[in-house]
Amino acid sequence: MFAAPPVIATDVFARVPEAKAYASRRSPWVDVLRDGAPTASFLEGPSFDRDGNLWVTDIPWGRLFKIAPDGTASLAFEYDGEPNGLKFHKDGRAFITDHKHGIMIFDPRRGAIEPGLERGRFERFKGVNDLVFARNGDLYFTDQGMTGLHDPSGRLYRLRANGQLDCLLDNVPSPNGLALNKAETILYLCVTRANAVWRVPLAKEGGVGRVGTFIQMSGGTGPDGMAMDEQDGLAVCHVGFGTVWLFGALGEPLFRIKSCAGLATTNCAYGGPGRSSLFITESSSGSVLRAELPVAGRAMYSHD
Repeated sequence: MFAAPPVIATDVFARVPEAKAYASRRSPWVDVLRDGAPTASFLEGPSFDRDGNLWVTDIPWGRLFKIAPDGTASLAFEYDGEPNGLKFHKDGRAFITDHKHGIMIFDPRRGAIEPGLERGRFERFKGVNDLVFARNGDLYFTDQGMTGLHDPSGRLYRLRANGQLDCLLDNVPSPNGLALNKAETILYLCVTRANAVWRVPLAKEGGVGRVGTFIQMSGGTGPDGMAMDEQDGLAVCHVGFGTVWLFGALGEPLFRIKSCAGLATTNCAYGGPGRSSLFITESSSGSVLRAELPVAGRAMYSHD
């Protein structure tokens, strides 16, 4: 449908310290989702704090790594959980989608973590995955679990700043990463097992409008995490393809950002001077990649 877009190269910005590689350990997450294969780490959830440090999660081992602006990575926290997405609140706390526990809240200043939302109404979540804050403090998050085309029952939630929980969609085959456009009238949703990005209009009265496919992808496993730039361009991590695609506001592919490491390009975040760099978790190698882009990333809620 489109000509192949130009390629943007990446370099390795940071790696999990060798001393913190847990390849010989076992966990239920590794046994089920990695078929028991040795997994030293599996990075996700890149997000910058207000001091310019990049934080990433390590799902199977319940770890949070802090990466300094010079690329030095250190283990900041470890707990009994399966953390995936991570986003900072204006107050400095990190909200984490934990597949095992629901929404967790980590306070870097105290070095403490506590439950934020363990279940929706009277039932447990299937397995929450990723999240994004709106400007008013509302938190959108996905509940993916083991859903897919065989079981299209994944959910999209909104946790309002006043504590009200709304289920916006309950028929998604593997909802994953999500991003809001600049006007916050559209939520874009990665639907991994459908290999698609959905366009979810947000109605003024609080519900959603007519949901449709915005981008149909092919190959690899599917879209995972996303980030939005200042011109409503979408950086979409294509896991299993070793690529982050940069799509324009109309859905046209503008660039292919190619991994210099493995194929597990899972999530991304804009940062660095002027937010002109895209930082990408390449989960299979325990590394964070970096690419320089022509348009700055949108400021997140924590920095707005």
